[in-house]
Amino acid sequence: MLETIRTCGLVRTWHEVLLPWHKPTAVHDSAKALLDLALSLAFGGDCLADIAVLRAEPGLYGPVASDPTVSRTVDALAADAPRALAASAARGRRPAPGSGSSPDSTRLITRRTRRRR
Repeated sequence: MLETIRTCGLVRTWHEVLLPWHKPTAVHDSAKALLDLALSLAFGGDCLADIAVLRAEPGLYGPVASDPTVSRTVDALAADAPRALAASAARGRRPAPGSGSSPDSTRLITRRTRRRR
């Protein structure tokens, strides 16, 4: 999965898209933090704290941001969701279904995902 992410240029693309939300003093790249979160969810995690699984394997995943850092990244993007989604769409990436501004659509996807387990 990591090789696919690297090969298709997802890290670089997300880095460019998220640059406006990257703080100059930040240690971790916002794009890598979000991709690490996505990986942890793909591996079966169901909350932000499950990113610790990746953090436990630094030789494989490299430096992984702390839970508070990932949380701040998600909060910053959520606070500016319309602009973040527009930036994503402008780069040719479409937001996933349910990532619109409606909290109900996100809850619906979460419920459907949990039922499949």
